[in-house]
Amino acid sequence: MGGRLEQLTGPLAATALSADATVIVPIGAIEQHGPHLPLSVDWIIADEVAQAVVERVGSELPVWLLPTMPFSKSNEHAWSSGTIWLSQDTMMRVLDDIGRCVAESGAKRIVFLNGHGGNSTLLNVVCRELRLAYGLLTFLVHPFVPPAYAPPDPDAANSAELGMGIHGGLDETSVMLHLRPDDVDMSKAVRNVPEWMNEHDHVKFGGSVQFGWLSNDFGGDGHIGDPTGATAERGAQLFEDSVSFIIEQLRDIVGFDFRPQS
Repeated sequence: MGGRLEQLTGPLAATALSADATVIVPIGAIEQHGPHLPLSVDWIIADEVAQAVVERVGSELPVWLLPTMPFSKSNEHAWSSGTIWLSQDTMMRVLDDIGRCVAESGAKRIVFLNGHGGNSTLLNVVCRELRLAYGLLTFLVHPFVPPAYAPPDPDAANSAELGMGIHGGLDETSVMLHLRPDDVDMSKAVRNVPEWMNEHDHVKFGGSVQFGWLSNDFGGDGHIGDPTGATAERGAQLFEDSVSFIIEQLRDIVGFDFRPQS
């Protein structure tokens, strides 16, 4: 009933992409993640989660997976060599083209599975624009909830990362130890938590005020968090929880539609 879209022939795709079909577009990034992680973190996590999701529910749900986009809006890391990022205009245009093709192919729903928190605001705009332009039902999901969307954590002040492990910290490093252990250098993992932000009630990660930032605003290491306690076991559990949660979300998404007003 579902699977990897690129493996279909044209005639099979014409049949598969009916009004009941949901197309999943995973989006990652190629950007610095500190001295201990590769540039590919967000791409790998988005790609692996998306593949696991479709492998588990492809026989149950009409969900069709597109190849993971490796580049996205990562210019908060533009200062670092190796970061490859798209401008907001380019990314909007690329996603508009993808949405147009999905709509013209006959599918009614498109889901962006976003592995890079810096894309979140733009992808919300894209969802609205594709809804307006092509009549698609549009959705945005994440393997991990971005800080701006996360509810306040009452235990954050007592955690090793003070609720600020947002980029290359404990969780991302743990997931990479699970998925790509050979690409992680724990001998270079160091704590980089901007403790001074806890002096603010609202302007902070997870606070009520969102703010513009660059990753080198928090020092030259590039990551934000404390990866020193990362383990593959923690990463395996986080990965499993993420896949299971997105499957729950997809079951809701494939049955969602707006009801006509009486």
